[in-house]
Amino acid sequence: MSYIVPIGPYHPALEEPVHAKLYTEGEVIRDAEVFVGYNHRGIEKLATERNAIQTLVLVERVCGICSHSHAFTYAMAVEAINGVEVPKRGQYMRVITAELERLHSHFLWMGIACHIIGHDSMFMHIWDERELVMDLLERLSGNRVNYAMITIGGARRDVDDDLRRDLLAACDKLKAPLDRIVDIVLNDKTIALRTKGVGVLKREDAIRMGAVGPHARASGVDVDVRRDAPYSSYDDFEFKVPVCQNGDVFDRVVVRALECYESISILRQALENLPEGPINLGNKLPKIKEGVAVARHEAPRGQLSHMVVGNGTLNNHRISVHVPSYKNTPTVPFMLRGNTVADAGLIIASIDPCFSCLDR
Repeated sequence: MSYIVPIGPYHPALEEPVHAKLYTEGEVIRDAEVFVGYNHRGIEKLATERNAIQTLVLVERVCGICSHSHAFTYAMAVEAINGVEVPKRGQYMRVITAELERLHSHFLWMGIACHIIGHDSMFMHIWDERELVMDLLERLSGNRVNYAMITIGGARRDVDDDLRRDLLAACDKLKAPLDRIVDIVLNDKTIALRTKGVGVLKREDAIRMGAVGPHARASGVDVDVRRDAPYSSYDDFEFKVPVCQNGDVFDRVVVRALECYESISILRQALENLPEGPINLGNKLPKIKEGVAVARHEAPRGQLSHMVVGNGTLNNHRISVHVPSYKNTPTVPFMLRGNTVADAGLIIASIDPCFSCLDR
């Protein structure tokens, strides 16, 4: 028999509000629609009433998990309009925070994926390691969420030799548990049964729909802004871009797990080669010159873009935030078709959605 099964907008398997309407034949999903827009906060409008420093605080609240990414990208856009060159040490501090944030985001997502699967022991094991990353972010910035590490023209906080050594030691400490997590992910039968061949997104569909980030890379699309259009000294670091070919939930887990190794490698390179000099250009309140600039950053979920329009005053004339979930959410109906209702929550969650970002 045919049924219409609604999931959300509030559902135990999903952390944020989204409504998926499943058209089923028995338990098999024949078609699906996804509806968003349950969490609008008007952040882009609010930004037009704020100066650049106030906007940094505002855009950090677009998303708690990738808060640094939004402040980072907005700052790069303002700096591009004003012709500001960030000191090398400040660029490295931005990269260090961004890669710690990526580790935090990927550990969080992998834990939630295991929880949805029903593998709660793995969920707790992964989140235990996530705590170490959050402790490092707290030592670096003073905050576990919304790190406030960015200012226009650089970074707000530096590291001394003691903290630098501790962060390097933590990179080594993270590797052993990450090895164990990757080993379990690759070989555990429960994870394989629930993820292999589930929620497949073909490479051609990923390209056609404009998928980005780990979601695209799990479908064989080799894209990464850090490598393809380097910014903030990312061209100083050697790292690989993990790409898988099957496009299923399993490969989305694998890509994110492998990316954690690359983030640790970038962190180690940045800390070992941290340049001397200032981390910012001072704390003056800048006017945003007349002009338009777009900045891109490889956030944990994929390419994040901020467009800033300045009119020569302290406040933004306009900002536009284009988040990775905006690109990845339209792929969900393609992934749901042919799967069972029991897998719907996991498939939707497999894009690592941030509807808080999407509905900003």
